[in-house]
Amino acid sequence: MHNNNDDVTALLSTSVDADTLSRLHRRLEQAADQADLIDVAYTTIDSPVGKLLLAATPKGLVRVAFDTEDHDRVLETLGRKLSLRVLRAPKRLDAAAREIDEYFRRRRQVFDLPLDLSLSHGFRRVVQTHLPEIEYGRTRSYREMAELVGNPRAVRAVGTACATNPLPIVVPCHRVLRTDGTLGGYIGGLAAKTTLLELEVAA
Repeated sequence: MHNNNDDVTALLSTSVDADTLSRLHRRLEQAADQADLIDVAYTTIDSPVGKLLLAATPKGLVRVAFDTEDHDRVLETLGRKLSLRVLRAPKRLDAAAREIDEYFRRRRQVFDLPLDLSLSHGFRRVVQTHLPEIEYGRTRSYREMAELVGNPRAVRAVGTACATNPLPIVVPCHRVLRTDGTLGGYIGGLAAKTTLLELEVAA
């Protein structure tokens, strides 16, 4: 006797080529978008500092993640902190992908994207809000950033705010160095920080 389990097993065992999967996903993306069911859209792009995950809410770009951060883990965190309605929807990230590509091609020095800072709170958010004030190709020390945000003693807290920046590259925490001019830490690794600084100096 044929039953539903047999049908499901047969469906799951059917090989589907990549083009068909891609077409089905686009239909899913379109239907979910039209039904307003996507709270967090994401995509991945290639860059000189490795594959980047970009995620956005209706408010704006909410996350840029390096490959070293483990994109699956980043998506799990977004699902836990923002919404479970997370879907790969590249079209919603077209503007962000384009501006980041222009940045790496040295055709853009300032990002003009709506940002959603809801992953940051308190002092970290204050620091991250001021990071774009560091001009392209310039750097500041953690101490100078602490002074800039009105809390000169909070040097270590500034370091933490940079290390937990959910929007690296776009919110330029890579422009903050130790007082002695050495790199300090970076969420994407020191090789990525060096690449970004050299790119801006060479422009």
